[in-house]
Amino acid sequence: MDDSGQPKATNKPLREAVRSARIEAAERSAVIVELRDAEAARLGILNDALDPVFTEIATEHLDLFDRGIGLGTQPRLWIDMIAHVAMGRDKRTYRFLQDTAHGRRVLAESLEVEPIVKAITVYVARRLVAREQMLASTAPALVMPAMPQARPFESVIAPMTGPSRPFGFGPRSGDSWFMLFAGLAIGVGLMLALFSLR
Repeated sequence: MDDSGQPKATNKPLREAVRSARIEAAERSAVIVELRDAEAARLGILNDALDPVFTEIATEHLDLFDRGIGLGTQPRLWIDMIAHVAMGRDKRTYRFLQDTAHGRRVLAESLEVEPIVKAITVYVARRLVAREQMLASTAPALVMPAMPQARPFESVIAPMTGPSRPFGFGPRSGDSWFMLFAGLAIGVGLMLALFSLR
């Protein structure tokens, strides 16, 4: 306050503006945190509604699914490695999404929990059937075909006719000798060309 009782004008308007901006940012971040907590709470409600579906899955198929809420910049309820539920832009709409090689597909979208639970149930059933089909196609056949009878040892070995010859000395050995000498000639020619360039 100055002598006349008026508030003193500050000489640092930038400092006041930064202080105001920090207060606004803190208020916005509090709102963002509240929205993120609200999204996580809605996804938690959906997660609880899915408990009966996932308790029916046989233990040998549980490794196919990885259900859980991932908290991050956008909370998501993961069903497996490629499918999840996220909240829409309005923060009230459940969106059941699947990541594919060609981009993200929307499998279901609703404001209510029940339609999303039904869509996830159908998705889980399809994944289980696909896995069973895959396992059935790779399973060994139950009935093994009859093995042919083995011949006696003596009949498998062909008797040797004529004197044995060492490798490279046979009726067609001329071809292999020609290839050997041609390769040597080319190699010597290349080496001479390289030495003449020095």
